[in-house]
Amino acid sequence: MNLWFQFWNRSGCGHLLADLTLLCLYLLKWAILTIPLGWTIGSACAGFLWSLDAVTHFRINHPWLLFCLPLLGALSTLMYRWLGPEAEAGSNLVIDAIHEPATAIPPRMAPLVYAGTILTHVGGGSAGREGTAVQMGGAIASALARWYRLGESSDRTVLLMAGVAAGFSGIFGTPVTATLFAMEVLAIGRISYQAMAPCLMAGLIAEWTCAWWGVSHTHYHIDSLTEISHHLDWLLLGKVVLAAIAFGLAGRLFSWLAHTLQHRLHAAFHAAWLRALVGGCGVIGLASIFGHDYLGLGVTSAQPGVVTIVSSFAEGGAQPWSWLLKILFTTMTVSSGFKGGEVTPLFFIGASLGNALGVLLHAPVDLFAGLGFVAVFAATANTPLACTIMAVELFGVGAGVHLFYFATACFLAYLVAGHSGIYLSQRIGMAKYEGTPVQPDTPLHSAHKQ
Repeated sequence: MNLWFQFWNRSGCGHLLADLTLLCLYLLKWAILTIPLGWTIGSACAGFLWSLDAVTHFRINHPWLLFCLPLLGALSTLMYRWLGPEAEAGSNLVIDAIHEPATAIPPRMAPLVYAGTILTHVGGGSAGREGTAVQMGGAIASALARWYRLGESSDRTVLLMAGVAAGFSGIFGTPVTATLFAMEVLAIGRISYQAMAPCLMAGLIAEWTCAWWGVSHTHYHIDSLTEISHHLDWLLLGKVVLAAIAFGLAGRLFSWLAHTLQHRLHAAFHAAWLRALVGGCGVIGLASIFGHDYLGLGVTSAQPGVVTIVSSFAEGGAQPWSWLLKILFTTMTVSSGFKGGEVTPLFFIGASLGNALGVLLHAPVDLFAGLGFVAVFAATANTPLACTIMAVELFGVGAGVHLFYFATACFLAYLVAGHSGIYLSQRIGMAKYEGTPVQPDTPLHSAHKQ
């Protein structure tokens, strides 16, 4: 018996058993915490996606609603002013709360951003849905953290990250991407793996819950992947590099224009409702000149000849300037205070720019639309790893050289975009490259002032 105990201790089996026991308890703990979280956020996302689809169809069938956009925007800002001014910071408040545990997220943020985004899309504002998902996820996670009595502990921080992952996964149906996004979006150049398992659990439950409610997500196809060699094509890689530079510059342009326009509107009009009125009128003016293709989400349309994300995957499905027009429509919308976020319009911008570059470079149009779809998002959210995996989950890109093309586009676009981005509360964990005049561990908005 003594020999057995000596073998057990010297072989490390005792330590292994202790480690496995702790791991099982850790996973059980987070399963108990994240299953209600994922189900609640997934249900909220399912209801939101259903509502968004309904109001989008209603708006398309009633084009006159565009002229209500300024009043709807003013109503949204007044609703925030009366019911929850502390929630006005949106997704940046969620990021701040993860970095600074003392920062509170009001539970009312969830219904406010839900209603505000619906109002935006009723009038045809060019906004997305990821901002709504992230904010609903953060607000619900914060409320559950209080109910769990987590205080300002590290567990609350992890639960907030899991809430972000659940919201992203519920909206886009990409649980692995959502997990990486929640870990990667907090700080440029630094990933917190502590939250990996809880984020994945919450993301999977949220995605499953949406499916359980009967809500489906848009599917994209890149047929040319079956025709592209599984061996590295240096000519095609060169074209991908050129396109990635363009994607990074487009992302940089979007971030700069959005923040600059927001600053100018704040300086010119003190009242939030007045900024929304001006921005809504600006969108009406753009639509009167360039048409209605660039209103709303722009994912798909039953009307023939309309430029959408889906149409951009086919040759002739977008105009050479579609990406630039979507930038103008979206920055005008979000900078003037309309709710909804920027990511889905960024998908539109990337896919339509990829379409134009595919034609220009004599490359597969659907491949370059897919590259732009994820790379422009990578450039503006500073999440190249999450966006590379998004190509796998959304497009079915397999391992090997095909994935290498997408990784090249995402990481190069991320570098070209510099220290810019749509989330100004994002921290700079590490500079993207040497010699840049930015201080580590400072918010991204500080880099904009340097």
